[in-house]
Amino acid sequence: MPKNPPESMQHHPRRRLNRHARELDCAPASAIRVPAGLVVLVGPPASGKTSFVRALIESGQIDAEAVVSSDEIRAELFGTSPTQAEPDAADARIFEERDRRIVARLATGRSAVAESTNVTPRARERLIAIAGRFNAPVTMLRFNPEITDLLQQYTERGRTDLTAADVHAYAAAMARYASADQLRSEGATTVHDVPGRRQATTPAEAAAHFSFA
Repeated sequence: MPKNPPESMQHHPRRRLNRHARELDCAPASAIRVPAGLVVLVGPPASGKTSFVRALIESGQIDAEAVVSSDEIRAELFGTSPTQAEPDAADARIFEERDRRIVARLATGRSAVAESTNVTPRARERLIAIAGRFNAPVTMLRFNPEITDLLQQYTERGRTDLTAADVHAYAAAMARYASADQLRSEGATTVHDVPGRRQATTPAEAAAHFSFA
């Protein structure tokens, strides 16, 4: 410390302590740091991905524009009713638009959160390749509730675009193709599990586990 420290340091030790406490409140030391780059959410439908990103937005961790949701793009392009277009052609349009939005953010150094199931290597390969074009780190966040919790959440949300059998199929794909080791082998910079109902954790509490750049 210098012989003649600034007046604020000499005469206001409590102010320094209070300010330090506020800084700790804003960025808890235990929070997992997520660097600016591509954040890929990985999990079956009804696993809590949307609730999690909403909590991040509400807490000011990320901007709403950072979230690139395939479901929202589908609704924008085709409305809330089932599309009359060929399913494969519709999916191609949806994911082309998703990729375009992610590229637009990564190209300017901003983070993008890819909100879709991403439970298969093929789905993730496309995203990892985009991140590679901009040397952006890839953080993968896994949502992997017990099947009983997953089905309960599916029932509570009243989704009509999926059946319970569909949810089972996505969960099986998650178990087979989306282990933490598998995600790292594909090129993820870091992989983290997001706590949920199994850990008696609310979306807001789960969001507080992370600190986004």
